[in-house]
Amino acid sequence: MEIIPMLLKELEQEAQTTRKMLEIVPADKFKWQPHPKSMNIETLAIHIADVPNWVALGVHTDGLNFAESPYNPGKAETTQDLLDIFEKSLAQGKAALESTTEEELLKPWILSNGDQVLQRYNKIGVIRVALCQQVHHRAQLGVFLRLLDIPIPGSYGPSADELSGAYKADLVSSN
Repeated sequence: MEIIPMLLKELEQEAQTTRKMLEIVPADKFKWQPHPKSMNIETLAIHIADVPNWVALGVHTDGLNFAESPYNPGKAETTQDLLDIFEKSLAQGKAALESTTEEELLKPWILSNGDQVLQRYNKIGVIRVALCQQVHHRAQLGVFLRLLDIPIPGSYGPSADELSGAYKADLVSSN
């Protein structure tokens, strides 16, 4: 069984759903957060947009040390900025997978903060975690948007908004 084609297929499938979710994030709500301990929508959406780049990070490095390389996925001022970050990140993730070997993906990868090791993976493991992070945070964003009464698209089947016609009606009225 070849793992790289499977990872590429999963990356693309999740990208379709992620793109639909990012397209509906309103820039005028970027600073909104449901709770003081929660990220605001901008921070969360930028992280989601950047997650495919973690595939490239997993392929091209042996780890990430936050003390030496603080995580900085960029800034967005508009919904289009989010989509641009996402498309660039997705292209980098796909290119990294297309250029590597399965042997390379078995090598170790370490997430750390200074001398503190946070996680040890092989490169396949860090790629799988990145894909899981995309799904997890995309669902989190869906809850944020739902709390703002923004109709959301389905992920693995229709959403309640799609079933009621609210999602499609909202898209039609906004175009």
